[in-house]
Amino acid sequence: MNRFEGPGAREARLRYLDGDFQVVSPGSFVRCAVTGESIPLDELKYWSVARQEPYLNAEVSLGRELECHPELRRRG
Repeated sequence: MNRFEGPGAREARLRYLDGDFQVVSPGSFVRCAVTGESIPLDELKYWSVARQEPYLNAEVSLGRELECHPELRRRG
């Protein structure tokens, strides 16, 4: 059991904004939209406003962006 699965630990629901997020439903963490891993709210740094998805780190965020927009790979 990780620290997010203990009693009282709940997944938060957020609204992702440019440079910030708004708590819609309180909790201590969110789940990465790609990996499913728990991300503590105080460590959340990467998300998509357009897709309203949180990401574990920059690598996962970039991978998701390229998955959704493959034409970005051809830019040079």
